[in-house]
Amino acid sequence: MLKRIIFVVILVSISIGLLVVGNGYDMYKKAIEETPLADKIEEIKSKENYTPISELPKMYLNAVISVEDHRFYKHGGIDTIAIGRAIVNDIKVMDFVEGGSTITQQLSKNEYFTQEKQITRKIAEVFMALHIEKNCEKNEILELYINTIYFGNGYYNIKEASLGYFGKLPKDMTDSECIMLAGIPNAPSVYDLNKNPELAKQRQKQVIKKMIEYGYLTQDEANGILSDSND
Repeated sequence: MLKRIIFVVILVSISIGLLVVGNGYDMYKKAIEETPLADKIEEIKSKENYTPISELPKMYLNAVISVEDHRFYKHGGIDTIAIGRAIVNDIKVMDFVEGGSTITQQLSKNEYFTQEKQITRKIAEVFMALHIEKNCEKNEILELYINTIYFGNGYYNIKEASLGYFGKLPKDMTDSECIMLAGIPNAPSVYDLNKNPELAKQRQKQVIKKMIEYGYLTQDEANGILSDSND
């Protein structure tokens, strides 16, 4: 009797899982049919303040990779290690507190889906991320992402943020400013430089810590940047 109950529970769980995955795939297909990826890319790149990756400081790019998706150049759109860690943490608190999203998944969500935390949407986002990775080079994905994220204070891409917060083009930002901006999109209203400069500085320190951890900065370099930011 017990074996039969266990079998039924497993069968029901598999059926529900397949249904959810199917719904997620249908959501992805509908989104990509309504707006093909080539059209979406053209739309993004046609914006007035779009900035090519060649005009962005290496320090800024390294900071973004470190804090958002340090395995970005190694995975194919989804980071199974990050997803596994997120699932464990979500189960611990019985809530969606961590998503494990890659930069490609974040781009998918921002441009094709809502920000609502739903399993179906998350699955659709995964399918979209795989589609983007299949059709775009890594640097193009990073470039698109940086030009579509929100930095608070009404700034919706890197150029608007650098001009708005620092009065300069992205290519002219200091190392300290680069790292500062890399940390803001995680919680734009919280780390808005105009409203919460101290919280933004705390976030900058978190980004620097990640950059040291993943080999983009030495401790001495980090100390110099922190010293400059306090001047």
